[in-house]
Amino acid sequence: MDKITTTEVDERPDDAAPDGRRGANPSNRRAALIATLVALPITLVVAGITFAQLSPDDPAPTPSPSASTTRAQSTAPVEMAAPALATRPATLCRALLSQMPDSIRDLRQRPVTAGAEQNAAYGDPALIVACGGAEPAIPATSDVWTVNKVCWYAAEQDDATVLTTVDRETAVTVRVPRTYDQPLQWVSPISDTIVASVPSGGDIPAGCRA
Repeated sequence: MDKITTTEVDERPDDAAPDGRRGANPSNRRAALIATLVALPITLVVAGITFAQLSPDDPAPTPSPSASTTRAQSTAPVEMAAPALATRPATLCRALLSQMPDSIRDLRQRPVTAGAEQNAAYGDPALIVACGGAEPAIPATSDVWTVNKVCWYAAEQDDATVLTTVDRETAVTVRVPRTYDQPLQWVSPISDTIVASVPSGGDIPAGCRA
């Protein structure tokens, strides 16, 4: 009898995978790819939000210094002398001190150890105002400066500029420490108060009459 050779026939469908699963339909693969592309940005957004919520807050930036920043100032009384004044200067000085501002620019007023009716002090180091003293002797070649209708003579010291009025019935002296630049600018608000309370008078230098 002739030998019959039997050939095994693979009965899997053409699109079946070697492991017995059916191969993916091309349409299904395209739909899955689109779904993945859509889901990816959403996943990244959610991850970003979660990371932001878990991350510690950034420290607030340190404010940079500015011109309006208030400088540290002592509030201790400033030591000042209080010489006796004649009646007229004493009256004018009381009028002046009663109208002095609470601050000169960014310098707050401080108490004084004596003569609050004729002395004032501001800031730290202290800018001081003394009313009722003698007018300085002005050399013929020296400059005088008019600030807000008040004439001042400036004398330079190692640690301060001392400005004294030379056109008022009674003299007013302002000592501006070297810490503060441009001393004439510091007497501007004081000049306004002087005009309102201390009349002009005395031997006014020629440079003040221009």
